[in-house]
Amino acid sequence: MALSEKDARYVAELAHLELSDEELKIFVPQLDSVLTYVEKLNQLDTTGVEPMAQVTYPAAENSSLRDDQARKIFDSEQALQNAPEQGPGYFKVPQVIEKE
Repeated sequence: MALSEKDARYVAELAHLELSDEELKIFVPQLDSVLTYVEKLNQLDTTGVEPMAQVTYPAAENSSLRDDQARKIFDSEQALQNAPEQGPGYFKVPQVIEKE
């Protein structure tokens, strides 16, 4: 399945990306190769493979996992101390999503 430039533009629009023609010439083959690889993966027989949300090792083998421990947390006032802008009990941030 060859990805068309029209499809790539549509995907870019969904992601709110503005791509130039030169960028599209670079990204279309890259995205097409990703989709081709996914097609290969879809051909694998996964009957008997249990669905999972994430892949981790058992806790004993994965040093990044630790037991939960209660500890002191910030109250709202402490958390907002260094905020450049704040509202009553929350951080103020600039608007980042604009839809035309």
